[in-house]
Amino acid sequence: MNAMNLLPLQIVAAATVATVLLASWISGKGGALRGGILAADRIATGLATALACAALAIATAAGFWQVVARFATETPSIWSEALVRTALIWMAFLGLAAALRTGALVSIDVAHRHSRGALRRALEAAALACNLSLMGVLFWFGWIMAGRVQFQEMAGLEVSMSWGYAALPVGAAFAILGAIGHFLDRRAEELEMAV
Repeated sequence: MNAMNLLPLQIVAAATVATVLLASWISGKGGALRGGILAADRIATGLATALACAALAIATAAGFWQVVARFATETPSIWSEALVRTALIWMAFLGLAAALRTGALVSIDVAHRHSRGALRRALEAAALACNLSLMGVLFWFGWIMAGRVQFQEMAGLEVSMSWGYAALPVGAAFAILGAIGHFLDRRAEELEMAV
């Protein structure tokens, strides 16, 4: 494996282990720190959800305009397709924080239902480690890609391509906080509602 890619993966792995251990300690003994993290998570996840909803509304409006422009005026819009694509990317990566916070993304339903005590907490820690590892990789390489394409322009929008790629590190940062918040204050309504 390339040394340029190995170092970030080693850093992400070390940060994941440290964060899972810290989150495990906080969930047991860190009362004030736990409350502060959950308050930050509540604000960040609410903001990410609102921005994801706004991105969906923008994508819907731009898609509607594309249909109207193409069929009603017979002059297709050159910017709407790129805007729809970019808004949907932002929606997906910002919505990731809400999905992780509610436990809707990586749920180990059967194992979680049939486990108790230390085994259940170990499964939750393993899910947190997997989420943090994935989000760490998305953040690291998304940041690099956003910087790498900053001088390219999106066709139709005439803005830097890095605005599209910035969804990866921004969404991953929100999602990391959402995953930690879920670990500290588990809310898994879909598990209780599932048949």
